[in-house]
Amino acid sequence: MITAETRREAEKKVDKQKRYGQITRILKEYPEGLTAKEVAVKMCLREMIPTSERNFAAPRLTEMEKAGRVFVSGKKKCEFTHKTVAVYRLV
Repeated sequence: MITAETRREAEKKVDKQKRYGQITRILKEYPEGLTAKEVAVKMCLREMIPTSERNFAAPRLTEMEKAGRVFVSGKKKCEFTHKTVAVYRLV
């Protein structure tokens, strides 16, 4: 129960429209697509977010996918986690 409560509180603090715009700007520069972690790293390097934690980008990418703004174009091995992950591209 506590984790659900804190998750809801954290989500309320996020300016989703601003984050969607940031992600869109990043993905426009990489037409081949990026993973959620790669998006987060690039956002962090541009000081859009405080750390390169993928959870700054991943939930918004999922929402953007459901809204038809991005799509999963494939998968690849993440250079950071060495796991196979989704690659996102703009529609």
